[in-house]
Amino acid sequence: MMDAYRLASEPYYLPVGDEVAQFEAAWQARLPTMLKGPTGCGKTRFIEHMAWRLGRPLVTLACNEDMTASDLVGRWLLDAGGTVWQEGPLTLAARHGAICYLDEVVEARQDTIVAIHPLTDTRRALPLEKRNEVVQAHDDFQLVISYNPGYQSMLKDLKQSTRQRFVAIDFHYPPPERETAIVMHEGHVGDDLARRLVAVAGKTRNLKGHGLEEGASTRMLVYAATLVARGIAPVQACRMAVVQPLTDDAHMQAALSDLVLTFFD
Repeated sequence: MMDAYRLASEPYYLPVGDEVAQFEAAWQARLPTMLKGPTGCGKTRFIEHMAWRLGRPLVTLACNEDMTASDLVGRWLLDAGGTVWQEGPLTLAARHGAICYLDEVVEARQDTIVAIHPLTDTRRALPLEKRNEVVQAHDDFQLVISYNPGYQSMLKDLKQSTRQRFVAIDFHYPPPERETAIVMHEGHVGDDLARRLVAVAGKTRNLKGHGLEEGASTRMLVYAATLVARGIAPVQACRMAVVQPLTDDAHMQAALSDLVLTFFD
C-alpha cells in the first residue's frame, strides 16, 4: 500500500550544516520535528532526501486555510455500495509507519492543527471520532512540519501549545559556495552564471524589510538558471524568475532590474 509513497531515487540535497545528523537523531527517537526557515531554502527537498536516506515512505500534505481536520484524518464517503471510509494522509502515515510532512503548517487553521496534538506526545495516538477508533501510531511513524517564521503574524503563527510539541531544525539560505553548487546542479548551468545569480540573490536578501518581504530564494535562482539553460537571456530570466515574482511595486521592480544589470550587463 505504501509503495507509492517511497522515493525511487535519491533526491539531490547538499547539506549546509549538521542538519542531517540532527534529523537522524530526532528520527531515531521518533520526535516530532519542525523545519524552520524562509521559503525556497530547501526544507522540502531536505525531508525528501531524509525519507530516502532512512528508507521510509513519505506522505506530504500542503497546508492551506481551507484544510479541515477531515482532510487530515479521513472521512466517510458515499459510493454505489454505500458508505466507505477514506483514510486521510495523517492517518495513513500513522497507521503504516511513514514520515508525514505537513508543508507550511502555519497556513492551516488552528482548529485543524489541534488534530495532530495526540500524535506529538507520549500517546502517539490519533483518535478517529467518526469511526469510533483510536489509531496507535506505528513504531516507525514520525510527524514533520515546516514553518516560515518570516511570515508569522497575529493571524498566522503557531500557538505555543503546538510549537512546544516539536524539536526544531533551523534552515537558512546556503552560503554562496554551496548555493552556487546547488544552482549549477539543479539548473544545469556553469559556474560563472551560477555565481552571478547567487550574487543577485544576496543583494535582494539585504532588501528584506526595506521594500521586500523576502529576498530571492534558492528555488528562484534554480528557476532562473533553468530558463537560461533553455535559451532565455540571463537578464530576462532574472526578470521572469526573480524580479517579477518578488514584487508588484513598479519602483521596486525597476530597482531590482537595475541590480540585475550590474551583474549581467
